[in-house]
Amino acid sequence: MPPRKRQPAKPLARAASRPHGARKPAAAPEPAAELDIGKRLRQLREHYGLSQRALAARADVTNGMISMVEQNRSSPSVATLKKILGGFPMSLAEFFAAGQPQQPKIFFSADELVEIAGGLISYRQVGANLEGKALQLIHERLLPGADTGSDMLRHDAEEGGIVLRGEMELTVGMQTRVLRAGDAYSFSSRIPHRFRAVGDEPCEVVSACTPPSF
Repeated sequence: MPPRKRQPAKPLARAASRPHGARKPAAAPEPAAELDIGKRLRQLREHYGLSQRALAARADVTNGMISMVEQNRSSPSVATLKKILGGFPMSLAEFFAAGQPQQPKIFFSADELVEIAGGLISYRQVGANLEGKALQLIHERLLPGADTGSDMLRHDAEEGGIVLRGEMELTVGMQTRVLRAGDAYSFSSRIPHRFRAVGDEPCEVVSACTPPSF
């Protein structure tokens, strides 16, 4: 029987080499640590000398709701958290800016935007501390089905925005309309309003509010 021919060994796969002088790709920025909402709310309540029952009465929510949020057993909607903070009173921006530096900045990298929401809704604010500022800028991202809550939002400001991607249902007073990429809105925030993502993909919006009161 003639000897069997040996198959040549396959060369080992080699990692793709970078051109001489090319920079190594930068690592993705690590996400900032999320604020402990329950702990922060409890600290604020104690700072103001309020019991859970007193804060609940001021905010027109149940005592049980305050307790659940402080124990992180309930994740409040944007509208509910804003309603609770109204018992101090305090805006969402002020609540999430606790302990943030106040030095003025002009430019902000993507990982420096401050998250002031969470869950199905992401509100990434330009600048951590808006004290003394006249404008609040937010990059919003709502996952499909996300809703600001059954309670309508209302605050003392003017706001507007442009939809970059997806579809969003906006209700302002008695008017409701579905906005798509390229559409925009502008209205008095004193009118009760509500946002809801209605499409099959995340909805992204760049919005502005003046003065910062959200």
